[in-house]
Amino acid sequence: GAGQDVGKSCVIVSMGGKKIMFDCGMHMGYQDERRFPDFSQISKTGDFTHEIDCVIVTHFHLDHVGALPYFTEVCGYEGPVYMTYPTKALAPIMLEDYRKIMVDRRGEEEQFSTLHIQQCMKKVIAVDLRQTIRVSRDLAFRAYYAGHVLGAAMFYVKAGNSTVVYTGDYNMTPDRHLGAAQIDRLKPDLLITESTYATTIRESRLAKEAEFLNVVHTCVSKGGKVLIPISALGRAQELCILLDEYWERMNLKVPIYFSAGLTMQSNAYYKLLISWTNQRIKDTYVTRNAFDFKHVFPFDRTQLDGPGPCILFATPGMLTGGLSLEVLKHWAPVEQNLLIIPGFCLAGTVAQKLCSGKPTRVEVDKRTTIDVRCQIHLLAFSAHTDAKGIMDLVRQVEPHNVILVHGEKLKMDVLKARINNELGIPCHNPANHDVVEVPSHCLFNVEASKELVSLSMSSYYSSTQSAMEDSMTSDRCKPGIPVEGIVLTTNSSKIKLVHPFEVPSVLGEPKHDISFS
Repeated sequence: GAGQDVGKSCVIVSMGGKKIMFDCGMHMGYQDERRFPDFSQISKTGDFTHEIDCVIVTHFHLDHVGALPYFTEVCGYEGPVYMTYPTKALAPIMLEDYRKIMVDRRGEEEQFSTLHIQQCMKKVIAVDLRQTIRVSRDLAFRAYYAGHVLGAAMFYVKAGNSTVVYTGDYNMTPDRHLGAAQIDRLKPDLLITESTYATTIRESRLAKEAEFLNVVHTCVSKGGKVLIPISALGRAQELCILLDEYWERMNLKVPIYFSAGLTMQSNAYYKLLISWTNQRIKDTYVTRNAFDFKHVFPFDRTQLDGPGPCILFATPGMLTGGLSLEVLKHWAPVEQNLLIIPGFCLAGTVAQKLCSGKPTRVEVDKRTTIDVRCQIHLLAFSAHTDAKGIMDLVRQVEPHNVILVHGEKLKMDVLKARINNELGIPCHNPANHDVVEVPSHCLFNVEASKELVSLSMSSYYSSTQSAMEDSMTSDRCKPGIPVEGIVLTTNSSKIKLVHPFEVPSVLGEPKHDISFS
């Protein structure tokens, strides 16, 4: 999954004799068998527990965790599953909300039950940032802060001598409630990075916020209603903080609503997990918790056709069903109302159709069309990094190879060329089911004899005609100087490198001369 596509992230990495699954998501743009990853590619017999050594989930969004209950409870994977503490707390809320929308309200066939979600979460092992977890003797990993949403993490994995960094989704710039991604200069064999905005350089956050507040204020001052379809966690809290502070500053009385239940439950976790937010919220939460909104209230369906202006945050974010689609049917035919689409839209979704030009009618399914007379405003309040952020991360991590996932093919091709040409790093962007092989670098210490170092440097500098007296006396080779010698191993497993001239004396053997006549 997520090969030349945004949706159902699922990447299998085989290295050092181990097999790791990164993320196990679903595709929000499909309602058929393409919704979940094709797990038959992993094992034809269905014995996933012996095929996969562990599953690592980067964050709670459904395109990264949505297929996990299906994989563990229906497909039968019994191995370890790892994610951060906030992800373990918030993922079951997202999964249950999705199940309710698709099964209870739309009557679709159930892919997994509430019990499956509960049983799946019992198998999850929660991890903390920068904590080294040893899965087995030859397999270990460490999580790094990714920004993006609460609890999102990038993972550095080491199996044998091979290393990989898998980013999941991340943000290289801080926002109102989260900090920027942070990772060490790890120099892994492979970096697997998202590329949602592979060719986009985003405008400043402050300019976007000012535009958002302006269009919302203009609409409600004329008596209009504002619908903001949004995923329940992440951008929702970000925009609530923004509006709540603006309403307080401007002394506005227009009600702001949030689809109830899910968000109130998730806000409780946000209040508890302050340590995962940015410094501004940590510094002020003793006097006032930023997630205690003064002007935001739960939404009741009886208010759907109520009089007067209001603002509503409703799930799901791409208008694929649920409350956001129901409200759109009621509010879209009214010219003074406003629809704000605050993030990335998958092809085929209602949100994407509304962003394409100025539609007067939009088809939801074969039986339902909606008259669209309301204003439509697209504002990229994305928690993903942009093209500059991706390049900055690649420079920071210094990988030997890069693979791009979670993006659109044409945009990936542009970024792939930039990474190849500007950074000189081999880069790939495989499609789903493609296999990419990259070499891993095995680094180990070798004890070199003084004779070898001296003669190697002497030979190198004389050939480059830049002999340096002090270099000849050094007992260490300078980086980049080729060394040619004989490798000797001892019973103590030490590796020693000696000059060919030294071999007879080191091995205690007589020197032999061969003459040709």
